[in-house]
Amino acid sequence: MAKITVYMTGSVAVYKAVEVVRSLQKLNHEVRVVMSDSAQQFVGTATLASLLHTPVLTDIWQNVQAGQVPHIEWADWTELAVVVPASANVIAKMANGLADDTVSTTLLATAAPKLVVPAMNSHMWENPATQRNLQQLQADGVTVLEPATGLLAEGYTGKGRMPEPAVIVEAITTMLTPAKQETIVITAGGTREAIDPVRFIGNRSTGKMGMALANAALKAGYRVHLIVGQVEVAVPKSPHLIVERVETTRDMLTAVERAFTTATGLIMAAAVADYAPAEVATQKLKKQGDAGLTIQLQQNPDILATMGANKRADQWVVGFAAETNDLDTYATRKLMTKQADLIIGNDVTQVGAGFGTDTNIVTLYQNGQAPVRLAPATKAEVAAQIIQFIQQRF
Repeated sequence: MAKITVYMTGSVAVYKAVEVVRSLQKLNHEVRVVMSDSAQQFVGTATLASLLHTPVLTDIWQNVQAGQVPHIEWADWTELAVVVPASANVIAKMANGLADDTVSTTLLATAAPKLVVPAMNSHMWENPATQRNLQQLQADGVTVLEPATGLLAEGYTGKGRMPEPAVIVEAITTMLTPAKQETIVITAGGTREAIDPVRFIGNRSTGKMGMALANAALKAGYRVHLIVGQVEVAVPKSPHLIVERVETTRDMLTAVERAFTTATGLIMAAAVADYAPAEVATQKLKKQGDAGLTIQLQQNPDILATMGANKRADQWVVGFAAETNDLDTYATRKLMTKQADLIIGNDVTQVGAGFGTDTNIVTLYQNGQAPVRLAPATKAEVAAQIIQFIQQRF
């Protein structure tokens, strides 16, 4: 188990951080706590000290007379630093290398991986300065767990609410999971094909299934190269994750071909546009009276078929078949024509399946094997079963 130092800073959400500490203890991690002066206005040190059976660090001058330098000793002891809740103030200090209190000084001395869990008012979260500081932290290799949208302490709804303790503990567990040497390329979301500078051809994909697969692969210890089109859900955060954003199907093909050269497998969960306008107007198209508009389309490259045909003997390719009828027929045909190793089929007309839902109903198709039908479940649960199936199969 790991040695984890939890840094609590000034936010009313600090009471939730106590539950995070308790959950980490139940997982047999060794936990220490550092608290800012502001954090102590919400939760007293006695609460944490009684849980930890060890003093809480609140002053860099503690034990100095005994010959100890506490902030350096704690920094060297730490295997993972978790800042929860992370106020806008401590985020700014970390981003700019300031060390003017116990929390910021100890963090600056810490070489271990860091997870920052912001919690603040939505206006503070959206402030350009805060966003610049977060970008700097990520550039410095710090993992940032995005806040949730919900009821804030001020009484209105907005983004900035601290994620629930279970979500935070799950993120910590993912960070502590040793990454396998294998990398999986996963595509998610929909691609867009421009008609003119304003309009495009797209689809209803939200990216939920692709993100669930990325999360499941990370939890299983894989490194993930996530290639993202248009999505309506948050992208995972992990030191074992590379995120690449694309717009068109051709952009996605280029990104997949490049990433797949050093990967073990590919999961094509993206809903790519099969066709694109043959010509893209350079200016917004105007109405021509009552006349209709005709757009000449050309077929896009088939990413799944391209990768299936070009994969090495030590690589595998998984595709999706979202159908409205005759699922078994079309999914089996796709398995053969795309030279895929596995096709995940779903009938998007079923209640509880398809675009935008939080649940899914899928069937797994392999060459020479009977279809494996998974029970209806959340997309996160389905993704975990798919990754487990891939581990066993490949």
